[in-house]
Amino acid sequence: MTQHGATQARPFAGTGPQGHRGRMRDRVLGAGPASLADYEILEMLLFFGIARRDTKPLAKALINRFGSLSAVLLAPGPALMDEGVPEGAIRPLRLPVFAARRLAGPEP
Repeated sequence: MTQHGATQARPFAGTGPQGHRGRMRDRVLGAGPASLADYEILEMLLFFGIARRDTKPLAKALINRFGSLSAVLLAPGPALMDEGVPEGAIRPLRLPVFAARRLAGPEP
């Protein structure tokens, strides 16, 4: 309530990183992962290591700095940390490369 007795509405009460993350998940489920831009794929990977923070600016900055999604995923950990990636977010960035190499190799 405000000092005059009226309740003040909270603009954008239901938005923010959680709402954005949910909308991105819904988009992937509805339209498939091919509907995502490279920065959006990176943004989603960063979700796993960065809680409750908008990862879009970092994802775009990383692609600008390293040149491509592939280059970001292959970048050394210290270089990623120099660009603002928390240490705990680096491991999830390694999973796509590991999975791709595993899938490209012979079946066990």
